[in-house]
Amino acid sequence: MYLLVGLGNPGSDYAGNRHNIGFMAVDDIHRHYSFAPFRSKFQGEVADGTIAGEKVLLLKPTTFMNESGRSVSEATRFYKIEAEDVIILHDELDLAPGKIRAKKGGGLAGHNGLKSIAAHIGPDFHRVRIGIGHPGEKGRVTGHVLKDFSKEDQKWVEPLLDAMTVSIDKLIKGDDAGFATKVSLILNPPKEKENKENNT
Repeated sequence: MYLLVGLGNPGSDYAGNRHNIGFMAVDDIHRHYSFAPFRSKFQGEVADGTIAGEKVLLLKPTTFMNESGRSVSEATRFYKIEAEDVIILHDELDLAPGKIRAKKGGGLAGHNGLKSIAAHIGPDFHRVRIGIGHPGEKGRVTGHVLKDFSKEDQKWVEPLLDAMTVSIDKLIKGDDAGFATKVSLILNPPKEKENKENNT
């Protein structure tokens, strides 16, 4: 079984925040793959389903971002899921809006949700960094991540979430690079080569 975790803060006040794009991604996956309804367990909301023929548990921790590791560790202990079979979807300040990076392990980039998870299960989980952009000044970071996406942002947020959802099978199969490539090709399809004969 794989554990696919979206990070965010619980409650309607935070639902549209940039910090909650991990929750949004998991919700999109939940709808697309017809998972069972979410239920409360492991200090979070969980749902069972299958992707690419593999059993997958979706998890949205309701502990608030800084304590995400408590929820993740409860789920991994209960199902005996190894860290390498855990995939975390989270916001990333240091990536431009709409850009993603996927890899196993690596640094925590000052992300409190990742720090909490690493403290509980170690650093060897997979993470998908979803770019939300940086406000430019350290003092503006909190306000930036806890602000809702604008209508203008939705022009890239919705297509990105859709592309990630239909590419998630690559992640489940352990192909982080293939996942990122597939998402990129969906969002930026290669332009058809011009027929030289039409230009003569």
